[in-house]
Amino acid sequence: MVDVKNELSICLVSGGMDSCVTAAIARAESDETAFLHISYGQLTEARERKAFNDIADFYGVEKRLDVSIEHLAKIGRSSLTDSRIEVTEADLESREIPSSYVPFRNANMLSIATSWAEVIGAGRIYVGAVAEDSSGYPDCRPEFYEAFEKAMEAGTKPETRIRIKTPIINLRKSEIVKKGTEIGAPLHLSWSCYRAEDLACGTCDSCALRLRGFAEAGQADPIPYKI
Repeated sequence: MVDVKNELSICLVSGGMDSCVTAAIARAESDETAFLHISYGQLTEARERKAFNDIADFYGVEKRLDVSIEHLAKIGRSSLTDSRIEVTEADLESREIPSSYVPFRNANMLSIATSWAEVIGAGRIYVGAVAEDSSGYPDCRPEFYEAFEKAMEAGTKPETRIRIKTPIINLRKSEIVKKGTEIGAPLHLSWSCYRAEDLACGTCDSCALRLRGFAEAGQADPIPYKI
């Protein structure tokens, strides 16, 4: 698909560090940006929604959509949506897909983003996916987004032209931290913890990756931790 310049973009904003930096990039590259937040019955749903709204307020975003796809929690098999499954301690050397993987979550989210993009005339969907220094989720790989973009082209109106943008997909967490600092992303408003909503646990997969990123970048993480 040929890249089309469009003044309006949609950015998926979970409230985490990666989406926060991606939102800053989307704002810089677009004349107007709409923010999309999708909850799926995750344990820290309320705290992530607060981070989303705080980031949107920081950038003065008026077009924002907050929706829920709780069927993913009903489908289950993820420690992020099922309290009976333990959120495992981080093992950053493991190559196994962790219990926090929500089956095919990003496809569900991109489908909603595509629907909204077609309705409001957005030409790009920004996603803060990270492949190299992440938890190994299969729906964070570049080939997944390439394939989904083809599905979008086949499944929308002939005149619809939407591109998926993944500007940080090949960056390490430390590089994302540095990038966010350089462009003034409000990292202090983001939230990454899988377990807690008051003080980040510091030991879940997401916290550990984030803390390592800040440490390797030589910076202090601005959010509060229990550890």
